[in-house]
Amino acid sequence: MSDMKYTKDHEWIKIEDGNVAVIGITEFAQDALGDLVFVELPEMGASVSKGDDFAVVESVKTAAEVYTPVTGEVVAINDNLEGDAELIKKSIDEGWIAKIKMTDESEIADLMDKAAYDKFLAEQDH
Repeated sequence: MSDMKYTKDHEWIKIEDGNVAVIGITEFAQDALGDLVFVELPEMGASVSKGDDFAVVESVKTAAEVYTPVTGEVVAINDNLEGDAELIKKSIDEGWIAKIKMTDESEIADLMDKAAYDKFLAEQDH
């Protein structure tokens, strides 16, 4: 999906309606975490700044903060995750964490496209 962007912290972002960022965690992060048991979602209406940790994904092994790649307001949360954390591993349509209405759309210019993210992963020590 060419409209997807990625962060070095293994979040994916997809833009909807021009200025709404849908955010989830990448397959790499999902695999690293293993069996997911809980997702702590951000508050509806919360203001978040780029780089803030705004959610937590917990697995049997560990807990990982999810960082927002953009600044804005949380306009939707995926409460389906509260009952089934493993949904994160399903499709983007089911596994997103939150939607943020961006206040500075230029921030997405700093994010990686799929090719750059794949290259970034290949350069990491596994």
